[in-house]
Amino acid sequence: MHEQDYALNQAQVGQLEISRVLRNTYSLLAMTLAFSALMAYVAMQMNVGFINVFVLLIGFYGLFFLTAKLRNSAWGLVSTFALTGFMGFTLGPILNRYLGMSGGAEVVTSAFAMTALVFFGLSAYVLTTRKDMSFLSGFITAGFFVLLGAVLVSLFFQISGLQLAISAGFVLFSSACILFQTSAIIHGGERNYIMATISLYVSIYNLFISLLQLFGLAGGDD
Repeated sequence: MHEQDYALNQAQVGQLEISRVLRNTYSLLAMTLAFSALMAYVAMQMNVGFINVFVLLIGFYGLFFLTAKLRNSAWGLVSTFALTGFMGFTLGPILNRYLGMSGGAEVVTSAFAMTALVFFGLSAYVLTTRKDMSFLSGFITAGFFVLLGAVLVSLFFQISGLQLAISAGFVLFSSACILFQTSAIIHGGERNYIMATISLYVSIYNLFISLLQLFGLAGGDD
């Protein structure tokens, strides 16, 4: 009897911990997305040029690993906002580019609406069904290396349709990451809400950029 009570109490504690991580993750995600949007607006108003790809990679990975190192302290929150603010700032010139094109406002609006729809739809699916999406880890790993290779090829060779394929691949990859990360939270695989927030933020960012490119290509702007 005592063992059953202990097991029940442990299950309740585990569920409370999962609920706490989930609540903190979505609260922090909402704040970082708002801050990122603010920084994108600032960059747009300053008419900042495109960020050098090496500066972008160094800034992103540097802040990402710093956040991972500080994830169990209050400084992790500071680093999280630094990372998401930096990524939002790099989004400014991209948005200016699309908004300066014919029909660009519709492209940006469509990409934003589709990103929100995909994120909330996938999150709601996992939260409602509570399915374990850990089986996607292999697909995500393979997808990362395939997309990395495709991006590198696109830097050196002009192959018709490759950019479209890369954008479509990133949409699928980001969607799988959202499913995987949300599942990891509700099944106790991710107990740190800072890392959960960063993972979801990066997926949303990549999803939005990829949809921008897809809608831009479909509209004949690229």
